Amino acid sequence: MAFESVAKAQEDNVDAVLVDTAGKLQNKANLMDELGKVKRVVEKRSQVDEVLLVLDATTGQNGLSQAKVFSEAVSITGIVLTKLDGTARGGIVVAIQQQLGVPVKLVGLGEGPDDLAPFDAESFVDALLEDQ
Repeated sequence: MAFESVAKAQEDNVDAVLVDTAGKLQNKANLMDELGKVKRVVEKRSQVDEVLLVLDATTGQNGLSQAKVFSEAVSITGIVLTKLDGTARGGIVVAIQQQLGVPVKLVGLGEGPDDLAPFDAESFVDALLEDQ
């Protein structure tokens, strides 16, 4: 489906294609292989400019493991940190950024279509340290 989507986008002069591979578990080697295959198939038709790993802010330490494995499979270029609208603080992204050098690019602050926002490091640190 990803290959056909890129082909159709090229045919229609569309500038961008989003491919969502939701549900891939990093502890399943065959699924990580599949993820790498999706990227390779798309690259046969077009350059892949961005590979974002969407992490749930409530994930905790498992987020670092997840980021490492996903990065090995597809060389992620950024993180989208979701569920920052509740009590989750998402502090694990600091370790991910330090160990993998992968920036946080977007944050999810709710469930609506307008609740995805650019990452602001200063606001994030203030929220992490709040109530400390």
